[in-house]
Amino acid sequence: MFDINLGELGLLAVLALVIFGPERLPKVASQAGRALRQLRQMASNATEDLRSGLPEEYRDFNPADLNPRSFVRRHLFEDDPAADTSSVMSDPLRDELEYGERPPYDDEST
Repeated sequence: MFDINLGELGLLAVLALVIFGPERLPKVASQAGRALRQLRQMASNATEDLRSGLPEEYRDFNPADLNPRSFVRRHLFEDDPAADTSSVMSDPLRDELEYGERPPYDDEST
């Protein structure tokens, strides 16, 4: 979910210690954990409310299917289970370039 390495995590911990101080940091961390737990519970409740309000023929609806990537994969490649979708559906934002490397150029799309 988050791309944070150990050094960045340590820096965040030091910043939190400086900002909140050693006295208030445990209380702030517990409040943040509680808030995150409540947000997850609200999201799961909203999903269950959505599913319960749908007609019977849509009971197997999964909100994750609305993700454009999974939607395209399911509708384009469901007939061919042997198709390798990882190379076709690679996310260009996740492919990291080395320093100084130029991004791929496509004459047909520009």
